[in-house]
Amino acid sequence: HVQLVESGGGSVQAGGFLRLSCAAAGITVSRTAMGWFRQAPGKEREGIAAIDTGGTRYYASRVKGRFTISRDNAKDTVYLQMNSLTPEDTAVYYCAASRSFSAAGLRPLRYNYWGQGTQVTVS
Repeated sequence: HVQLVESGGGSVQAGGFLRLSCAAAGITVSRTAMGWFRQAPGKEREGIAAIDTGGTRYYASRVKGRFTISRDNAKDTVYLQMNSLTPEDTAVYYCAASRSFSAAGLRPLRYNYWGQGTQVTVS
């Protein structure tokens, strides 16, 4: 049974930072492609950061240079460090895992498992 649990969301002022965590159970994150996605009201879910089994990282252009994805293999946890936040970053953020692809990139359809989401609000 795979479970992904996000935490770390909240409200922050523009220019601030947050670190999201995704604790995984039932998978080994070092051997699983992991990704972070977000969905704002009225918009489609978009991929913003991913890390493949080889450690290669992928970022959406709108967050590159501000967000960093990382993983702690010992804790089976994936992180998303978000700096220089703007109101446009306001969304529900989701963690996802892919058992179908070793490098799933930023495409939601390549991911099999999803967390429940955590709200990030930037004002």
